[in-house]
Amino acid sequence: MDLIAAALRESILSGRLPGDQVLVERRLAAELGVSKTPVREALIQLTASGLVTTTRNRGSVVRRLSAQDARHVYEQRLLLEPWAYAESIRTGRIDTDEASKHLERSELLRARADWPAAVLANRAFHQCLYGACPNPLIVESLDRLQDLTALATVSVVWDDQKMTSQEQSEHRRLLELAVAGSADEGEQLMHDHIRRALDSRTDHLS
Repeated sequence: MDLIAAALRESILSGRLPGDQVLVERRLAAELGVSKTPVREALIQLTASGLVTTTRNRGSVVRRLSAQDARHVYEQRLLLEPWAYAESIRTGRIDTDEASKHLERSELLRARADWPAAVLANRAFHQCLYGACPNPLIVESLDRLQDLTALATVSVVWDDQKMTSQEQSEHRRLLELAVAGSADEGEQLMHDHIRRALDSRTDHLS
């Protein structure tokens, strides 16, 4: 089921399954080469994560975020992610090699203007930075918020807001601070990083 959920999540976050797309179990099962049962279970999982909504008339549908939804996602990340990143640094357990791989991939994909794949690489990079936080409830919440951030990127702020050179530079610095074990400085930079993203990517949608 996790593999099926992961495949559907990637299709949604890359934009291949757009907002308001009805997700028909039989069709998805045929495309993925599985029975309907794991697809049904995967859709339940994605509904819990916020990527899919369920209605009586239409069944399971890819969620379409509003501009207000996008703002709320960034505001929640602003409250949680800087602290979780700092706590992850303090544990000394951040997989900086893995984070570096995702960062390099993200930059390469952006250089190629492969925005859907770059969004997924950026999501994986951020997950590496906060994933060692010793509070599993915060990590779970941030995983969900990262999914919604990626969804907001492809469905709300896609056309106007690409990753800037400043954001790329901040990503590299966040990785350097993780390697150096600089939790306090890292927490402040992550706060500023998300704050700038919130301002630049949602102000024009107000």
